[in-house]
Amino acid sequence: MTMLRTLHFTNAWHATSGGIGTFYRALLQASNETPWHARLVVPSEETRYEPVGCYAGIYHVRAPRAPFSPEYRVLYPHRYLAVGSSLREILRQEQPNVVEVNDKYTLIYLAGLLRIGRIPEMQHRPAVVGLTCERMDETMNAYLPFGNLTRWFARAYMKCLYFPQLDHHIAVSRHVADELVSASKGHKVDRGVWIRGMGVDTELFTPARQSASTRRNVSVQAQMANGAAALLYAGRLAPEKNLSLLLETLEAIPDVPCKLLIAGDGPGRDTFLSDARRRAPGRVVYLGYIADRDRLADLYANVDVFLHPNPREPFGIAPLEAMAAGVPLVAPNSGGLTAYSNSKNAWIVEPLGSEFAVAVRHILTDRNERARRIREARATAVRLNWPAACASYHALYQNLWERTSGQRLSAELEPAFRSTPGNR
Repeated sequence: MTMLRTLHFTNAWHATSGGIGTFYRALLQASNETPWHARLVVPSEETRYEPVGCYAGIYHVRAPRAPFSPEYRVLYPHRYLAVGSSLREILRQEQPNVVEVNDKYTLIYLAGLLRIGRIPEMQHRPAVVGLTCERMDETMNAYLPFGNLTRWFARAYMKCLYFPQLDHHIAVSRHVADELVSASKGHKVDRGVWIRGMGVDTELFTPARQSASTRRNVSVQAQMANGAAALLYAGRLAPEKNLSLLLETLEAIPDVPCKLLIAGDGPGRDTFLSDARRRAPGRVVYLGYIADRDRLADLYANVDVFLHPNPREPFGIAPLEAMAAGVPLVAPNSGGLTAYSNSKNAWIVEPLGSEFAVAVRHILTDRNERARRIREARATAVRLNWPAACASYHALYQNLWERTSGQRLSAELEPAFRSTPGNR
């Protein structure tokens, strides 16, 4: 069997990018161990190639900043429409079996051109796959909250423009895949939608990192009194993350000596910190984005509670990292993280400050239940480690290439659901 070649495109990439960046770094590392040829194409400040082991690498392509989120950059269509353009040259060099597009806006039309054979640099027809890591309706509603109009536009876009550009689709959770159900109805071409979750580095994020000296350093940095609890949020500071729930939780536990540590950055930083000074003075400590993964893992393992406020989280790598690190998780009872978190391994409650507060009190007072759920959480994380997750993706990429190229399937991997024919 010829070694698989995959090429992945995304605009969701920058120096402090979160879950998608973590996923692709893990995938590239896994491709060196399986092995298969994997390349990632991302927008960047300058054009360069970054090797990642023997079989993987990252093409950084110079691109302008995104208009509404300047921490990101965008690969616009001129990068692949013109003959001799940078993305066409990458396709000519790589000749991938599978092209995966993780973008709904500017790169999706590259997928459509590949699917109908309009990229002459390609010597064969690749399998063209869409990786969906968020719901368009929820993302748009966070930035353009126009109610029914926003939902109608997102639904029409997903059905008429996004879904038909690709051969098949991968969603990171059932929550994300649900948006594709209505988009999949009424198409001439049979397309499958597979669900594949992400993973966690259980060697990096582990309870073994708990130490008295690290805990003292955390307490000093946060200016915590003796016996005070350390609550942690790690992730982007952005409108879609429902950050106000963190402050509602602090307001609901005024008698609990604690500090909320914030590890992350994003366009909502200044607004959130301003609200924190007003609503919870002296109780929020901003640590900024922590690029050093070892330092981040030490922080996880030496706090008392991890708070994740987003009820519409597509998957949630940060909460899974908390579970791996042995820190109790408090999170909403909705969204993609319910694929792995439940009342046995976490505190999954209604996304209300009062409910989060009850969970925090329970964690800080019931040591036996805390220890039991931590053990369950660690076992869950071990099952969802990155090697297992990436092996599942590799098997699916191989299967989708075999389907597209007409080969005999090496494995029967059935989708969660398929598109249906009918009136578009």
